[in-house]
Amino acid sequence: MNLTALPGIGPFLDPLALAIVLGGTVVAVVLRTPLGDLGRGLSALRTLARRRFDVAPLLVQIAAFGRIAQRHGVIALDRSVIADPDIAAAVADIVDGASPDGIAALLEQRRIARFERHRAAAEMWSAAADIAPAMGMIGTLIGLVQMFTAMADPKTIGAAMAVALLTTLYGAIVACLIATPVASRLRRHARHEFQERARLAAPLAALAMIQPRHGARERAA
Repeated sequence: MNLTALPGIGPFLDPLALAIVLGGTVVAVVLRTPLGDLGRGLSALRTLARRRFDVAPLLVQIAAFGRIAQRHGVIALDRSVIADPDIAAAVADIVDGASPDGIAALLEQRRIARFERHRAAAEMWSAAADIAPAMGMIGTLIGLVQMFTAMADPKTIGAAMAVALLTTLYGAIVACLIATPVASRLRRHARHEFQERARLAAPLAALAMIQPRHGARERAA
């Protein structure tokens, strides 16, 4: 398919310019980003279409656990099916005899670790926003070099000038319309969830106060 034949947008499409900007940006991001953070950054795209984290259903679940513990003891929570990993880890420690302070420390540690993972994903896209304009400038220099070395052949000057101009355009588009908005949204989601998950500490610490101080996990014979 001849991209230049497309009406309207044809003059703005150049495979070489796209390869320079997109290929260079991808290579630079891969080289500067740890593999784990690279995977998180890509998988984080799935979260953009989701609603923001809502802690209210988790608080309702913890309140239900409190009623069960009041009636049957915290050992009754041992077989609970808990989808949220933070609550699952806290309840497991509560059944094992953890103190309220220990539960609060566990939740804070997990909350910070989650925030750092989310921040690393956002930083990958911030890196792409920083690199794309630089790759556009590199493409511009490449196009100018091609143009100056082909001054004797007027037929090649237009193609070289197109590369010089379009790489700058593509770099700005990738940075301003793709990478920067994605990084900003990921940061907002991360901050919101970090703040919301702080509300889990108090009710789970209160749940730990219900437990009998028998140390290890007990099971009825």
